[in-house]
Amino acid sequence: MGGTASTLRALGSPAPAARTRRVVQVGAVAFGAPRPVVIAGPCAVETREQTCSLAREVLAAGADMLRGGAFKPRTSPYDFQGLGEEGLRILQEAREETGLPVVTEVLDVRQVDLVSRYADMLQIGSRSMQNFPLLREVGRQPLPVLLKRGMAATLHEWLCAAEYVASGGNTRIVLCERGVRTGWTAEYDRNTLDLNVVEAVRRAVDLPIIVDPSHGTGRAHLVPSASLAGIAAGADGLIIEVIGLKTRRADVLCDAEQGIRPDMLARVVRAVGQVRAAREEIEAARASGAEDA
Repeated sequence: MGGTASTLRALGSPAPAARTRRVVQVGAVAFGAPRPVVIAGPCAVETREQTCSLAREVLAAGADMLRGGAFKPRTSPYDFQGLGEEGLRILQEAREETGLPVVTEVLDVRQVDLVSRYADMLQIGSRSMQNFPLLREVGRQPLPVLLKRGMAATLHEWLCAAEYVASGGNTRIVLCERGVRTGWTAEYDRNTLDLNVVEAVRRAVDLPIIVDPSHGTGRAHLVPSASLAGIAAGADGLIIEVIGLKTRRADVLCDAEQGIRPDMLARVVRAVGQVRAAREEIEAARASGAEDA
């Protein structure tokens, strides 16, 4: 990239459509392996009861990892910003109870050491994708990194952000498509989920890529179909926001409209395997030269 040596495989160099994927391990969970990974949990850690209860519910639904924000970047400074270290302790408790590895967001260089003491994977959110000091700092620590695409980022900008992390020595990177802003955004969704970018990423680098249908649509009723579409497009997994079965949306402090219920998550998890099998048939056909792709 940019005419200099690249830690990751350079954007635009030749690659077959079906190629060996880099596998990124988070405990026993493998991103880039044949089985898609499903990360699920609340948008934000609000209370101990809410988070631990949801952790049990997403585990029962078939999730592989737990998500939840202890530090929340919000558009308004007056919105709920997360519980900070208390939220991290709650996530740690939920992991101890369920065995689910935890991914949570880090917002600032000064938070990296703190969050690393509690998390199994560090998330760089959309707003932080071009926070270059933060990218360099997480590249110097050993935990795997979930790097979300900026809401207006090009593919090149996104992959350059991954290069910042990798240049620090940490190549345990999983990319996450979470939707971009377009001229139609907010008319019927929160963002436009760019599933075309999944195949583009697979051809550009060997990093695993997952899809966030929750932020990508912003509407709970769109999340199941967007989840399956993401797997059909070639994603290595999903990260999905969930709210409790009996929780009133009006009581949720963050992104209430995009969380699905645990019973719907279970249906999505079951369907993901079927869609993945169909995707593998397509990839096998490509590998055998059945089409010029």
